[in-house]
Amino acid sequence: MEIGFIITIFLIGFIGSYISGMLGIGGSIIKYPMLLYIPPFFGLAAFSAHEVSGISAVQVLFATIGGVWAYRKGGFLNKSLIGYMGASILIGSLVGSYGSRLMTEGGINLVYGILALIAAVMMFVPKKGIDDIPLDQVKFNKWLASSLALIVGIGSGIVGAAGAFLLVPIMLVVLKIPTRMTIASSLAITFLSSIGATVGKISTGQVAFLPSVIMIIASLIASPLGAMAGKKVNTKILQVVLAFLILATAIKIWMDIL
Repeated sequence: MEIGFIITIFLIGFIGSYISGMLGIGGSIIKYPMLLYIPPFFGLAAFSAHEVSGISAVQVLFATIGGVWAYRKGGFLNKSLIGYMGASILIGSLVGSYGSRLMTEGGINLVYGILALIAAVMMFVPKKGIDDIPLDQVKFNKWLASSLALIVGIGSGIVGAAGAFLLVPIMLVVLKIPTRMTIASSLAITFLSSIGATVGKISTGQVAFLPSVIMIIASLIASPLGAMAGKKVNTKILQVVLAFLILATAIKIWMDIL
């Protein structure tokens, strides 16, 4: 494996994981298109959509560990929310990741594009007053949370994402969870989701192991750094950055599909 290829994969993992830790997402919304387009842009070996989804699944598993560890103090982790949504998304991601082997690369990219488009639209819905709710008084509809997490899990399992880029707008817009609690709890839920996606991708032979190891190393370094930065940034800024990040990715994916 060329040194240029190793450096490129490491930088993709580092940048994606830093943003992941800061915004409470697994990072696949960023790393999926980066892995798909950046290596061939520099004349390096290109990954297939199946390989990208497999690498993303494994990398997200480790990126979220670092993020959750950084948020373990301060009351930002809602254990009830994590339990209900985490169990549902784990089941969904297992189903989706096993089923993805029967899909074409175009089909995987189409699912990814649909998920990113839905997330982008939701991020631009006004979220007034959610950050005025005290963290110890947060309430949510448990059945609705579980049902939505199951659906997200199936879709995210297909593309090798852990679904946080869709979970975050659902938690903010539908469940009305405060921004910092959403970021911290979504990392924990994403960790559970990525277990199912990783097991499914590895068992169906969709993981390129050496690039995955490079991404894991980058994730363990960058994700906690991003999480620490996220604690200091204004919540409105975090919402805007995530909204435009998801929108840009959705536009790029749909340009390629169409």
